[in-house]
Order: sequence, then structure tokens, then C-alpha cells
Amino acid sequence: MKIAVARETREGESRVAMVPELVGKLTELGYEVAVEPDAGRAAQLADEEYVDAGATVDGAALEGADLVVSVQPLTNETIRRLPKGTATISFLPTSQEVDVVRDLRDCGITSFAMELVPRISRAQSMDALSSQALVAGYRCAIVAAGMLRRFFPLNMTAAGTVQPATVVVLGAGVAGLQAIATAKRLGAVVQAYDVRAAAAEEIASMGAKPIELDLETLEGAGGYAREMTEGRAAKQRELLAPYIADADALITTAAVPGRQAPMLVTREMVEQMKPGSVVVDLAAETGGNVEGSEPGEVVRIGNAQVWGGRNVPSQMPGPASKLYAQNIVNLVELMTTKAEDGDDENEGRPAAFAPDFDDEVVVGACVTRDGSIVHDGTREAIEGPAEPEPAPADPVETTTEGEASE
Repeated sequence: MKIAVARETREGESRVAMVPELVGKLTELGYEVAVEPDAGRAAQLADEEYVDAGATVDGAALEGADLVVSVQPLTNETIRRLPKGTATISFLPTSQEVDVVRDLRDCGITSFAMELVPRISRAQSMDALSSQALVAGYRCAIVAAGMLRRFFPLNMTAAGTVQPATVVVLGAGVAGLQAIATAKRLGAVVQAYDVRAAAAEEIASMGAKPIELDLETLEGAGGYAREMTEGRAAKQRELLAPYIADADALITTAAVPGRQAPMLVTREMVEQMKPGSVVVDLAAETGGNVEGSEPGEVVRIGNAQVWGGRNVPSQMPGPASKLYAQNIVNLVELMTTKAEDGDDENEGRPAAFAPDFDDEVVVGACVTRDGSIVHDGTREAIEGPAEPEPAPADPVETTTEGEASE
């Protein structure tokens, strides 16, 4: 059984789906691992490191592979070259990659999307959204500290006291909590807000002060917040405005996969910030939490510089790749049928790469299989709702000639 590691070709993508130190985990399961040349180069990983770890580096790595792993979806051209029945694992934002999903379906490829792995306890080790959000949250705090032209920590010197910077973080998911923790480690005074009730305790556990707005909480499914009405959103912006005006740095991290990011901060709110202020919008790629932010750009709004995040985990490709690769290994292990106990001849070898589609993790992450789109939301978005089953015809009543004449 062969696993191929694809070289990323999309602009700005520096990560790789497998790192040399984890190749051994796959070979121990019995897989042959083949890596496309320079697959890890952007993450500072040389081909020689993969070879030393037990992989082969081959320009034809994808040929004959049972499973192809990547960070971004494979290109349409690559998908069309894969034999029917090949499996792929990658991030696959189905609403944005409609043509890719159609090709995966039409070519008979079994595809799994890392962002669709269910958010349940036993799947935490496979949760690539969380692992990459961890990297992004750290990076956001570092960007804010680098752009802000003042100290984050309190400094008391013989020449006088330098007051600490005030940082406000909106959103206390994985990325937000990591941004809070990093800003605190750098010595800033941190305040944070999230619409979920449980977030206040998590914010406090990181050493930050929860912002309390006396609004109803918005708990949603899977640990995410549910969407708010426009009236509540307007009230929330009104109540947050003074906290943002007093902040030296604002970091926004509120996003839900597959949906447009909520607009939490208006241009007018940013214009009230102090000269030299910094805004870091992690959600800029999905519409932005901050009005006027641009992904991959730094724009000026009033007195503030606004940094829009674009593929932020890829800006730290080494640690991001290692975490993602571990998520991949854990998912592959779940979908590997191992040799039975006592089978000495095949001990240590997988019986097959055989996903169990009765497993909620496997079926939850699957997008296409056997020439069909099997993920409900994706199928409805691309193919439309399924045709309803025709209602059974009413039974025809029959009567004898005598009954009919009565």
C-alpha cells in the first residue's frame, strides 16, 4: 500500500502534508511512503531528510498511490490523472472548490476533507482546524507586537516607567485563546470577548480579563457560536466601541468554517483608535471581522494600521506542517485495517487502507465516494436537493358486477 505526499503548488502555500519525523509512523503501519521532489522545501525540509526517514523521493510519486495526502486540494489536472478508486486527504473547502469536487466525483476518487472531521472527543487528535488555528493565533499576536511601535510589557527603569500595551482580542476559540496567551506572555494587558458563555472562564484562565457586555450568549453546535441577528450585532458593536478605542492593539479571530466571518468592528470604530494603533484581522480571507481589512494587505484606517490575514498558518510552515502531518497520521491510522493477532506472516503490515464508513469520523469527513458526492451539504449545494421519493399510489378498489349495481 502506497501513500504519496504531494508538493503544494498553490500560491502562498508553504506547508507540506507530511514531515520526515512522522514518516516512520506510516511505515510502521506497513505503508510505502513516496514524496514528490521539493515537497517540503518551503517548510525548510530537504528531500534527503525524507529519504533518511524511510520515504522515497520520486517525481512520479502519485502514480500507483492508494492514498494522496496534501494540504490544499489537488489541482484538477492532477485529479484527472489519478486512477479510479484512489483516495485523497486534504483541506477541501467545498463551497469554494466546486470544480474540484465535481472532478473528484466524476473521476471516482474517494476524498476526505480535514475541515469536516467531526469535533468530538475521540477525533481531537485529527482536528486540523484546531491545530492550524493554534499556529494562526500565535502568529497574530507576534504580528501585532511587531507592528506596534511600543513595548508590550510594563518596564520600570531609572529613567521612568513605560506602561504596558493594552490588547483586545475578539473571539476566544483556539486561535483567540492562543493570541491571548501569547500577548500575555509578552507582557501586555489583555481583554477579550466572545459571544459564548463558556468563553469567559477560558479567557480568565489565560490571564486575561473577560469583557462583559450584558448580552445574551450565542452557543452553537460543535463549539462554534451561532449566528446573531443584525440588531444584536449592532448592539454588540456599540458596547465594544469604547474598549476598542482604548486599545493599542486589536486582534480579531471570529470565524466559522464554511460561513462568512461576522463583521464585528466597523470602519468608524477603528477610526476612534489612538495614533499608532494596530489591528490584526485573522478572518480577512472569509469576509473579515473588521470592515475595510484586506487579506494579505496592510491598510490604514484612521490612525490605525490594519493587517489582514491570508493563509496565516502557512507563515509558520515548520510547526504548522508538523501539527498537520500528525493529524494526517492519526486519521490514516483510523482508516487502516491492521493484521489480525497471530498472523505472523503479515504482522506489522496493514491488511488494507480500508475506511470504515460506519465510523462517524470517517463518514463525517468524506466528501466523494464511488462516483457520488456523499457529504450532504456539499451535494445539495452542487447538485441541488435530492428528488423526493414518489408517494405510493392509492390501491385500486375492485368490485364485482353485483356490488357495482347496488
